[in-house]
Amino acid sequence: MPEFNAEREQAYARLLRHGLLLACIVCLTLIAFGGFVRLQHAGLGCPDWPTCYGKLTWPKHEADVALANKLHPETPVEHNKTWPEQVHRIIAAGLGLWVLFLTLLSVRAAGYRSWPIWFAVALIGLSIPIYVRANYLAASLFALAGECLLIATLLRVDRRSKWLLAALAWICVQALFGMWTVTWKLKPFIVTAHLLGGMALIALLFWTWIRADFAEANSGNAGLISSAFLATALLILVSQIALGGWVSTNYASWACPDFPKCQGEWLPESNFREGFVLWRGIGVNYEGGILDGPARVAIHLTHRIGAIVASLTLLAVAALAYWRGLKVPALLLLATLATQVALGIANIKYALPLPVAVAHNGVAALLVVSLLWLIQRAHYPHAAVNPRRAQ
Repeated sequence: MPEFNAEREQAYARLLRHGLLLACIVCLTLIAFGGFVRLQHAGLGCPDWPTCYGKLTWPKHEADVALANKLHPETPVEHNKTWPEQVHRIIAAGLGLWVLFLTLLSVRAAGYRSWPIWFAVALIGLSIPIYVRANYLAASLFALAGECLLIATLLRVDRRSKWLLAALAWICVQALFGMWTVTWKLKPFIVTAHLLGGMALIALLFWTWIRADFAEANSGNAGLISSAFLATALLILVSQIALGGWVSTNYASWACPDFPKCQGEWLPESNFREGFVLWRGIGVNYEGGILDGPARVAIHLTHRIGAIVASLTLLAVAALAYWRGLKVPALLLLATLATQVALGIANIKYALPLPVAVAHNGVAALLVVSLLWLIQRAHYPHAAVNPRRAQ
């Protein structure tokens, strides 16, 4: 490992910290906007990827719209769907470039060579025009080679650079999920995986940010709360977010229009086996959903049950954290949880109003962030400030 250069670290540290915070904010915005895209039924607003009807933005003028409709007669231009989809892609691309910039800064500050990262990104970048030209095998090989090089580089750098490289590599995977969302016509498994990928990305970025000012924790330092308990809570929360994504991608939000009952009953007719078939083959257009009423009811009910389990678990985490002296993280987790539960009930009571539904998606990401902050504070209660900051 290269020797630490104090002068270079001081020059880059502030930019890296602020840059990571900006990346977290942009990622949170991207997750919320992804919910807006789904709720606007705009997931297929652009039938091609990464362009939109062959344009970097989307067709705006009459001549462009006419040409787009001629080339894609099966999916005519709908202006209320094209711009949300392409704006979402543009924000994602901007976030990827920003994380690349931060990664290069971190690697240079630590004294490592940056050429493997440039080469890996070049390979992944070349795969895009190759894909557009329908040479899918070659595009896949270029992208895979770039990802492997990023992972190989990740194994040789310092802690902060590892997290940033992991985030950069994961953004490339997220781009694949975005592509498959379009090419496989909103397949619920892919769209839900894309949502979870967004949660994983903000978790990586936020964890890098909150750990940036601390030295490596002493391996003998006991945490304030059991790591197994916290890991279980995080797993339950992620599972509940996955259920929420499954509700949304299968258009099951309307299956239970009342609360706390569902269709006036506590246990209405449900088809759990049909509702949780993860893979149904390729070629089906899932826009609007393909499941019958009982299958959608099963999905919705499972999400409600999951909400109870997740809420009780997070309440227990917050109570234990508060008792152990972590009052601010505990109260923040409680406030975020209360907001999310209220938004979920409001979605049902007020027939899924767009602002409430979008906020429900964004606050789910805030719940992940709040729990991660509590985990960091609980697991590293005596972590020292990084001596590099003190110089």
